[in-house]
Amino acid sequence: MSENDQNGTDGTAQRARSAFQEHVMDPARRAGETMQASGRKMAENSSTIGVAIIDQAQSNAQEAFAAMRAAAQAKDLSEVMQIQGDFLRAQGKRSMDQAREIGELIMRFGRDAVTPSKAE
Repeated sequence: MSENDQNGTDGTAQRARSAFQEHVMDPARRAGETMQASGRKMAENSSTIGVAIIDQAQSNAQEAFAAMRAAAQAKDLSEVMQIQGDFLRAQGKRSMDQAREIGELIMRFGRDAVTPSKAE
């Protein structure tokens, strides 16, 4: 094989490698990086929701114990019934507020997931 033929073959191979790199390897690498970033974001979002739920559970437990203390110190049954009714009304409102908070977090995370990042 002559030197010109060898150079032509080397040039064709180099162009093929460059094309493969540009059209296959680079997009695959970018896709992998995007998937890793998405996985990290999902983990962060899950953690945020988990912490919010734990905070809500703690608040609910504190309110329940406060109501139990008040009921234990009540002077008669009607006061116990009043404390219990007040607690149930407040807990119903708290539950709705907490569900709304978690729903809003989930919706925000969903919007973030389908909105292209500014880096792209």
